Amino acid sequence: MIALKRVNKSFDDGQSYAVRDLSFEIAEGETLILLGSSGCGKTTTLKMINRLIEPTSGEILVDGRDVLDRDRIELRRSIGYVFQGIGLFPHMTVEQNISILPRLLGWSEQKRRRRAQELLELVGLDPAQYAGRYPDELSGGQQQRIGVGRALATNPAYLLMDEPFGALDAVTRDGLQQELLGLKQRLNKTIVFVTHDIFEALTLGDRIAVLHEGRLEQLGTKQEVVRTPASEFVRDLFAKPAEQLSIFEDLR
Repeated sequence: MIALKRVNKSFDDGQSYAVRDLSFEIAEGETLILLGSSGCGKTTTLKMINRLIEPTSGEILVDGRDVLDRDRIELRRSIGYVFQGIGLFPHMTVEQNISILPRLLGWSEQKRRRRAQELLELVGLDPAQYAGRYPDELSGGQQQRIGVGRALATNPAYLLMDEPFGALDAVTRDGLQQELLGLKQRLNKTIVFVTHDIFEALTLGDRIAVLHEGRLEQLGTKQEVVRTPASEFVRDLFAKPAEQLSIFEDLR
């Protein structure tokens, strides 16, 4: 479904690299976590998939086609994108925010409204109560739910999620993680999820790609990265949490 082949990204004409020789594949219906600290290349990698950033070299394939051979707008409209800042338009209602892309694609008002209601129900918000509200009338968790609904508006096969829950309190964040797991079971979307939170990675990921200084340190299931770390960096990354939380007990 998505494949990266020896992808590199430099922002200074090759003097340094944000992403170095990165290769992996993401299967249909899989949630792949890009895990690492700030500056490791995870967000750059995510943005290269939908051409918000262009790779310096290498290939990125979506459905077997190089993204550089596809129209940027067409590509981005085929991939849902959710990010930490949410980016809801303050002057638009919830329904209007969710319906932005369907409106650009020429959907009828009736079809847009019906789809917005479906998506509000999907993310656990009553359409009768929330469709006419404005973003500043919502909590952070509710706004993030609207962001997820907007990303799903045209039923894309792929979701790119860039630390979408990072700014939320722990209780809200845990709840949204569980809701995302439920959505995945119902919709079978292919998800690429960026986080620096180890526990979030273990909760949500089918596989975890650990990045460090632009390189892929290890790619594997959560059991593999915990039980058989491929490098000292990966071992150290998971060592302290493994001692603290019982979530790891099932992985040993």
